[in-house]
Amino acid sequence: MPIQESGEMYLETIYVLSKRSGAIRSIDICEEMGYSKPSVSRAIGILKSNKYIEVDKKGFITLTDTGIALAEKIYERHTIISRFLVSLGVDEATASEDACKMEHIISDASFEAIKNHSEPD
Repeated sequence: MPIQESGEMYLETIYVLSKRSGAIRSIDICEEMGYSKPSVSRAIGILKSNKYIEVDKKGFITLTDTGIALAEKIYERHTIISRFLVSLGVDEATASEDACKMEHIISDASFEAIKNHSEPD
């Protein structure tokens, strides 16, 4: 089942939070994303049913192997697109905000072109 852009944003947030602290709960996602508890709870349920995450009995969230693979792909897109925009003269805040929008819709071919162009020779 294809994941929606909002689901990708949640996965990326879970990935970033897990790198930062390891133990993640829904409240951490609420605080990081600025979303309400019901919104995050609904998203967590969808991600769990699609097997991108697991939630233990204490409410701690971990990415599954599938979730990690997708989150890493999204995060890589965000990082590379953001860096690319900064290299073009866009300020970091705007570049990060724009990369967040672009990472979900850019084709694999266009992303690979940006990635290849951005990598040092």
